[in-house]
Amino acid sequence: EGNRSTEFNRATMAGTKAAAVSKGLKKGISKKGTRIHTKVHFYRPHTLSLARKPKYAPRSTPKKNTLDKFSIIKYPLTTESSMKLIEDSNTLVFIVDIKSNKRQIKAAVKDLYSIEADKVNTLITPRGLKKAYVRLSKDFDALDVANRVGVI
Repeated sequence: EGNRSTEFNRATMAGTKAAAVSKGLKKGISKKGTRIHTKVHFYRPHTLSLARKPKYAPRSTPKKNTLDKFSIIKYPLTTESSMKLIEDSNTLVFIVDIKSNKRQIKAAVKDLYSIEADKVNTLITPRGLKKAYVRLSKDFDALDVANRVGVI
């Protein structure tokens, strides 16, 4: 007889447990209370980040390239040392824009004076100017080019 009552108790306990679970599923369980932090540091949760949808363009007009061939090369140098370089090592010396690089200088010299440069060496003078030593290829003579440009 005692055996039956324990079985009956188990059945009713199981029934009440099942009823509680079904009630929770129907209603929804709210977990209010403080969260238990297991780490020392707080990591900000990743929230929704939407793509930008601007109402207007960030710039009203496209940025204009200010470094064209005419603004890259400012003027040729006509000092004694540059004259010596023209005569001895087939090299022309120019003062160029401070923001221009060797490739741009080479291309600008090719476009403006229709000559081919072997290599370009640059330095920034103590006065803050950029000086470019343009070594011409064997096909071109620096003296002729200097005469044409108006250095000599």
